[in-house]
Amino acid sequence: MKKLLVCIALVLVSLSRCVESQLQVGFYKDSCGLAEFIIKDEVRKAFVKDRGLAAGLVRMHFHDCFVRGCEGSVLIDSTPSNTAEKDSPANNPSLRGFEVIDNAKARLEAMCKGVVSCADIVAFAARDSVEITGGFGYDVPAGRRDGRVSLASETQTNLPPPSFNVDQLTQMFTNKGFTQEEMVTLSGAHTIGRSHCTSFSNRLYSFNTTVNQDPSLDPTYATMLKQQCPQGSNPNLVVPMDPPSPNMMDTSYYQGIVANRGLFTSDQTLLTNSATANQVTQNARNPFIWKNNFAAAMVKMGKIGVLTGSAGEIRANCRVING
Repeated sequence: MKKLLVCIALVLVSLSRCVESQLQVGFYKDSCGLAEFIIKDEVRKAFVKDRGLAAGLVRMHFHDCFVRGCEGSVLIDSTPSNTAEKDSPANNPSLRGFEVIDNAKARLEAMCKGVVSCADIVAFAARDSVEITGGFGYDVPAGRRDGRVSLASETQTNLPPPSFNVDQLTQMFTNKGFTQEEMVTLSGAHTIGRSHCTSFSNRLYSFNTTVNQDPSLDPTYATMLKQQCPQGSNPNLVVPMDPPSPNMMDTSYYQGIVANRGLFTSDQTLLTNSATANQVTQNARNPFIWKNNFAAAMVKMGKIGVLTGSAGEIRANCRVING
């Protein structure tokens, strides 16, 4: 029995290595040499028009990878018979940047028909978005193929809601192969982007049966948020995740948490555990180290549940599975 378990363990290790070996940096250098340049150009053009799209594209990669793996299922449109991931409450109306992926795909199909996967476009676009907002660039191993299934229901158990506490976050990231430290590192993506008021309004108006306002929220910040998000206001109202620098990949997010200005419960909860609180403090003080760790964690995230080789397909249109 022990030998059998050892054999199974070795097979699992070799399979994980096999996936990593099938994803390669420079995967398209011979088949579509300008692929990464074209995607970067589309990200740059979109960023010039709307700087918030960079955060949208980073989040899109995260939401793609955590549901079914990094195989582009978040891009698939709903049909009369199926509600897809992008139309789940976790993604609609907050997820954005789909048109950037569409534009890049159209150019790539014109140049290298049927070669570059939608999943890889998302991974490259996320990297380019990190870089254009001041984060460290990193090499993206590519060769992902596109999945053929997208179910809104699967977002509920695979994407962390803004109400999660540190233990729930740790468990969800552990389920995806991440350490608690990597969870804290990736949470720093909230240094860019925006949030709908509905994602945190309970912290302002209906925290629990005893108090309306979350006592862990800095009162001055709470007052400012109430002005931006009046009770019962338009559900489409948004605020920046990190007000001091909403379009910069920096450690202001962590400094905000130290000052009790984390926007979500899932941000501020990082102070409630000694290990994660220590990481928050270290990240706040060391932008270089955090940016380096963030880049490494993004590469790791990009390997979750990938389809390679002959699995899946190369979608012609990122919104529709091939007929």
